[in-house]
Amino acid sequence: MERIYIFTRFERFWHWTQALLVIGMLLTGFEIHGTYHLLGFAKAHQIHGIAAWALIILWVFAIFWHFVTGEWRQYIPTMKNVDVVLRHYAWGIFRGEPHPFKVTRRQKHNPLQAQAYLMVKVLINPLLWISGLLYLYYNELATLGHHFDLASIALAHTIGAFLMLAFFIAHVYLITTGETVGAHLKAMLTGWERSDEKSAR
Repeated sequence: MERIYIFTRFERFWHWTQALLVIGMLLTGFEIHGTYHLLGFAKAHQIHGIAAWALIILWVFAIFWHFVTGEWRQYIPTMKNVDVVLRHYAWGIFRGEPHPFKVTRRQKHNPLQAQAYLMVKVLINPLLWISGLLYLYYNELATLGHHFDLASIALAHTIGAFLMLAFFIAHVYLITTGETVGAHLKAMLTGWERSDEKSAR
């Protein structure tokens, strides 16, 4: 078993800060939506707005970091060996088979992960970002003569929220599918990943 330093300090900071902000926004967002009552509408709305701006700032820094460091290449989609990885998650994992993908510094994510993360970055995040800003500045935009359908904006934002929730649930589940239940979680805390030499792409 080989140990590889996979996740840098910034990646770990970005990951955990984003996770906390997303969880906070999901909780407050669904309360604003009227799903339940916990903090009260006014408090939930205030926290949601603060977390939204913090997340946008974090995304801007993360996008800049990905392009400057070249880490954006981690998210280049590929269909190569996707079927093998899907087969592993569908039944190979339940038979104790080793993961068919070997983690390296140059390729941290298996083909399925890369596609899922790319979908978050180019679909879910922009959907939430754009619809959220349109919703936040709806009155100001209307004053300037830009008229949007508020119900459509709210629907787009809600769809984005449910997509993010689905990704979050799948992400948490897949964290537990490492060599041990906490292996992937430990890697995102320490930066070090254990790579099985028997695994192959």
